[in-house]
Amino acid sequence: MLKSITPQEAKRLIDKEEALLIDVREADEFAREHIEGARLTPLSQLTHQSPSPDRERTAIFYCRSGGRTRMNAAILENQGFAASYYIEGGLMSWKNAGLPVVN
Repeated sequence: MLKSITPQEAKRLIDKEEALLIDVREADEFAREHIEGARLTPLSQLTHQSPSPDRERTAIFYCRSGGRTRMNAAILENQGFAASYYIEGGLMSWKNAGLPVVN
């Protein structure tokens, strides 16, 4: 089950456990602003991609506000990662928590 986590919990998992951070928005959105170290994997392409070679790792998904991520939870869960989370409130809550982004 795709579980929600706060931006602070996500940051801790990324820093401590080297979780993969996956941005599911489109390329133009990613180019404007994203979380440093995030891997761009748009939802529109997820079903057409080969399984990630990093499937034994924890994955943290995010979009702008969390809506797209929640609506597509089943697709994201089926990616086969060891554990899967999404950032509650997405990139907006990440920024509101004072965490850094790349512009």
